[in-house]
Amino acid sequence: MSTAASYRFGRHRPRLVPTERFYGLLLLGMGLPVLTSLLPPDLLPVASLPSGPLQQWLNYWPLGLGLVLMALYDLLVGALTLWDYHQSGRWQIHLKRQCEPRLSIGRQNAIHLIVQTGAILPLTATSRIELYDHPPADLQSEAAYFAFNAVPNSELTLLYYVFPPRRGAFAWTGCDVRLRSPWGLAWRQWFAPIQTKVEVYPDLIGLRSLSIRLSLESSGSLRRRRHTLGGTEFAELRDYHLGDDLRLMDWKATARRGRPLVRAMEPERDQPLIILLDRGRLMTATVAGLKRFDWGLNAALALALTGLRRGDKVGLGIFDQQLHRWIAPQGGDSHLGHILSQVYQCEPVLEESDYIGTVSAILGHYTRRALVVVLTEIVDEVASQELLGAMARLTPRFLPFCVALRDRHIEGIAHQLLAPQPLDLPDQISALYEQAVALDLIHQRQRAFAQLEQQGVLVLDAPADQISTLLVDRYLLLKARGRL
Repeated sequence: MSTAASYRFGRHRPRLVPTERFYGLLLLGMGLPVLTSLLPPDLLPVASLPSGPLQQWLNYWPLGLGLVLMALYDLLVGALTLWDYHQSGRWQIHLKRQCEPRLSIGRQNAIHLIVQTGAILPLTATSRIELYDHPPADLQSEAAYFAFNAVPNSELTLLYYVFPPRRGAFAWTGCDVRLRSPWGLAWRQWFAPIQTKVEVYPDLIGLRSLSIRLSLESSGSLRRRRHTLGGTEFAELRDYHLGDDLRLMDWKATARRGRPLVRAMEPERDQPLIILLDRGRLMTATVAGLKRFDWGLNAALALALTGLRRGDKVGLGIFDQQLHRWIAPQGGDSHLGHILSQVYQCEPVLEESDYIGTVSAILGHYTRRALVVVLTEIVDEVASQELLGAMARLTPRFLPFCVALRDRHIEGIAHQLLAPQPLDLPDQISALYEQAVALDLIHQRQRAFAQLEQQGVLVLDAPADQISTLLVDRYLLLKARGRL
């Protein structure tokens, strides 16, 4: 997406802003009264004049002369400044902002400002330009300030990044522009109304990277590596390599071709995958700059993309006290776009999630054996008792897989070293108390996962900012081992 504007065609007219050089020249003119005050008063025969007010005023004629010269000097500097400012109008500045119409949450998204300069008359000297873009207030960004020297009839591309902490619609209103006059006495300043509207989606950048990775794994050496992981469906015949399983040797094909060949196996296709994403109270907490729900949504979409690329049927459900959104399992690459359009505007709510009701609804919607991945958060055995019971109900018809998004901050508190420098007693007690609570939370969490594993539930407890990659790798490993 690109939007452009020029100050010559906008509603915001340029205005004159004096530079430091202008004020320096004015300050220099203040020295004229000082210099003329050094003149001897006898140069003007004031004593021969009749006494009166005029004679009293003329006794200070050196200072008066200096003030008059300073006024004339200031008028000259002001006139030159106006003329210099008028000369800067020969420049033509055309601005254009380019960015993706859909930004990715939790990523550094590139924003390009393209500056095209021209001149009505040929100018040999360069001009100083300063730009300050105004990104939306809710988007975290570095200072979008640029200062550079421009030449006529040139183009320059400026780059900065924005970090969206939430999904939704955002808009740029414009940017401030300053152009220095040829003599450097004034700035021509205006506001360029470059309006750009974007929408922040889940991690599309991560999905594109994952798509490239999955495509590479389907060809070349990565494809051979994927075949070595195993599977139950025949894929192709390939040459024998040292370390291949001899049980996969195809002796008939070997005798016919005259060289050793093995059967390459790959995971089964057309298997159902159901993803359940919790959007209850526990998913509203902010972890590593994003809400836990946003990390879970990114992971759910990454897993859906992987499942569709591997030929499986993917379904997605989002739940709180009820099954808020349900997308039945389907195959095909176009199904990901349908999923994305359905879940784009979903947000977490401050309500307790009904795991039993959600599992019951899934059992009513789908009866075929499937891998059911539940993306949620686990606190301890007591607080997550309903989740533990719901996951147990999925067995043995389904293969349940519980995925929890861990907070690195709690781990950091639990495993931090004691401060080497002596602390005040209240600070020591507070630090030890926080560390004890963090260690207890981790221990209770591990006990809950152990109970799930005893019930035959697959578990994955990973940092929220790494959950997408680890979940995809675990899913591919499960397919390669034929667990589905």
